[in-house]
Amino acid sequence: MLWRATFVVTSLIALQTFSSRTLGVRVDVLVTDGRAPVGGLRAADFEVRDNGVPQTVALLTSSEPINVVLALDVSASTDGKRQADLQRASGALLAGLKPGDRAALVTFTQAVAPRIPLTADFPAIRASFAAIQPFGETAILDGVFVALMSVQAQPGRSLVVVCTDGNDTASWLSVGEVLEAAKRSNAVIYAVSAVEARPPSELKDVSDATGGQMLQVTASRDLAAAFERILSDFRSRYTLAFTPEGVEAGGLHRLDVRVKRSGLSVKARPSYVGLSPK
Repeated sequence: MLWRATFVVTSLIALQTFSSRTLGVRVDVLVTDGRAPVGGLRAADFEVRDNGVPQTVALLTSSEPINVVLALDVSASTDGKRQADLQRASGALLAGLKPGDRAALVTFTQAVAPRIPLTADFPAIRASFAAIQPFGETAILDGVFVALMSVQAQPGRSLVVVCTDGNDTASWLSVGEVLEAAKRSNAVIYAVSAVEARPPSELKDVSDATGGQMLQVTASRDLAAAFERILSDFRSRYTLAFTPEGVEAGGLHRLDVRVKRSGLSVKARPSYVGLSPK
């Protein structure tokens, strides 16, 4: 079913928040030494501040299943080799999923199609994408929003992989609206831009808001390697959890996540939206 609306924004803002109740706030963190992810860290190696106040953090298991949403550009410009390479890249990512993991497929042109909901039936996702005929313009922001909606309130860790070969030419939603949704989501967004020119700035903005990354490839043949790297990086991330102490429960909270060891880089969301007590 094609999706094209703006009223859904208010529904997401009303329903989707980081919970600061029993289970606390969860933050996915990527730690790297140069470019390679760093493993073997403990909770004591991290320092987390919520609105400037130090928090006591726990390190959750990294073995829980993951949800992966493929949000893919199938506008007219992807026809031919670009679509074939994108199909191959999607297949490579799906092949890297493990028992218990689930995946979903969302595609976007000037409209958004949530084609396959979260499922362990990966052949169905491959078959659905193989049947697509590219057409139309490009609504990147609308596609990102629907992808975030598809993992709202889902158990497990969620990864959204957005891929486009152009700039946004048709979205109804604004950058601000999608950024607000990203701040209220537990999902991590990795964006891939397959263009030689400057990648869309809005994709970097929404990726950064979730602690994700923006990757650029200059040729569609490199998409498979990019998708495989994304899945590897996501599996290497740490999941920290804490119950906010010394701060107000509701509103926008600034997050500062650091590693106590020198020479390491940290990538995590810069903020979250807390749930006000009733």
